[in-house]
Amino acid sequence: MWWVVGIVVVVVLTSAYLTWTAARVDRLHRRVESAARALDAHLLRRAAAAAVLAEECYAVELYAAARIALDAGPDEREAAENDLTRQLRSTPLVPDEQAAEAVVAASRRLVLARQVHTDLVRDALSVRRRPVVRLLRMSRKHERPRYFDVDDPTLTPEPLSVG
Repeated sequence: MWWVVGIVVVVVLTSAYLTWTAARVDRLHRRVESAARALDAHLLRRAAAAAVLAEECYAVELYAAARIALDAGPDEREAAENDLTRQLRSTPLVPDEQAAEAVVAASRRLVLARQVHTDLVRDALSVRRRPVVRLLRMSRKHERPRYFDVDDPTLTPEPLSVG
């Protein structure tokens, strides 16, 4: 009689573990999707702020890079954002200009959003590599998460020269 109780306990514990693991896989993938949407929103905000800055500074190349980043499709996004980052780094940012401050603030938020997205993708890929998840194909209904590889978008305004 005790062996029946032992088997029931093992089955209950195993099913609880498998249910918890499946819920974790689903939860991590939902968080990755949410972080990807937040990252996309921050990328769009930075590109829009860069377009405004380009209009105020009459920077044609910066405006073109911002428009390309705004209009880029998913496959072209990383290259467009890298080009925009290079253009922003080559543009002098005056600290007192409202447009420059908006670009710097958007870039700082973008750094944070990118870091959160990278951490969640790393966690999701780690969970997907577990033997139980692969054996039972718990991640089959989710697309494999991808890192968003761009140059570090951190910008700093140039100090005003006194003299």
